Amino acid sequence: MSEVTCHAVESRRDQKAFLELERRLYRDDPNWVPPLWDERKKLVGFKPHPFYLDAEGQTFLARRGDVVVGRVLAVVNHAHNRAHKDKIGFFGFFECEDDQEAATSLLNTACDWLRERGMTAARGPVHPSLNYEVGLLVDGFDSPPTFLITYNKPYYEKLIKAVGFEKSQDIFSYEASIDILSELDPKMMFIMEESMKRFNATTRPIRRSHFREDVRIFLNIYNQSLKQTWGYVPMSEAEVEEQSDGLKHLLIPELTSIAEIDGKPVGAGFGLLDYNPIIRRIGGKLLPFGWLHLLLGRKKLKRLRLVSANVLPEYQKWGLGLVTLYPIVPASINFGITVGEFSWVLESNQLSRGTIQRGGATCTKTHRIYDRPLTDPDAEGQSRDTPPDAAS
Repeated sequence: MSEVTCHAVESRRDQKAFLELERRLYRDDPNWVPPLWDERKKLVGFKPHPFYLDAEGQTFLARRGDVVVGRVLAVVNHAHNRAHKDKIGFFGFFECEDDQEAATSLLNTACDWLRERGMTAARGPVHPSLNYEVGLLVDGFDSPPTFLITYNKPYYEKLIKAVGFEKSQDIFSYEASIDILSELDPKMMFIMEESMKRFNATTRPIRRSHFREDVRIFLNIYNQSLKQTWGYVPMSEAEVEEQSDGLKHLLIPELTSIAEIDGKPVGAGFGLLDYNPIIRRIGGKLLPFGWLHLLLGRKKLKRLRLVSANVLPEYQKWGLGLVTLYPIVPASINFGITVGEFSWVLESNQLSRGTIQRGGATCTKTHRIYDRPLTDPDAEGQSRDTPPDAAS
């Protein structure tokens, strides 16, 4: 076999090869859904994106001879390291043929790049942070992913673990029929009703006349509510602006909810239609007519991703999350939705997981995040490109 080489992406030709590898690897996979390619170019750093105003990233390709067999993005997220007072680097957008030598060379090269920038551990996959797509699918390969949920080859876990990465955190996707969700457990219903009485809370959907303003309200609540969540870093003002622009085309106002106390927004939740069936038909290309298909075809979609029900820290643990989420269920039924998916939920978020499970939802997919210390391989008696398993 030809020798494996690994190098940084530097040219437009390299960038094209980086993107094309994904298309080639999944060409015959019935569950794969292409990404929105223009958004993918931004998130890997091939086009401007506000995430990289406070982060460094470098993409790499692995070749066996002249054939591209793997790719990865290495990231130093300065905002994360300031917030958590650590030196963790990240990797994402990993794709590779079932070739351990190539995967080892690729991931070691990414880790070397992170180590050279002072990082003491590597974490991933994240694409490119926890505010975007995240995790490696390890269970639930029997169905396509919902919108903005990652999908990958089953053998990727083997490739990644062989290079010294170990589980750090699992994240779960839960599914339930809308009919089940409309019948809350009596105890949960009592908690919700008592919460509404205690705080005199009211709910409303995002207003079409103030759409941009209300989307920003949601994103600001999202930022404040997750401060104590594992691995979370608030989006920058520029990222909030970018997300607002994207969501205004995708959100259905009726499928959103803002909880208010005395006119002050304290909670926000939204359901995001599973646009993946349409994205597959348009091949991930929004131009020239992809956007039209996306907008005209959404009334036929039957699956809703319940992305978030966030509450300001001072009002958490009072049942206001249920208050925020509940109005979305009847609105979903009226829209024609038949299945709801809660995704994603951190393993460490036992409160949310317990609430979702009591509501009758079933875990359908598990994604995993891995960590690896960035110690000097030579100090451990390992050669530069030898997987730890092989050295034992």
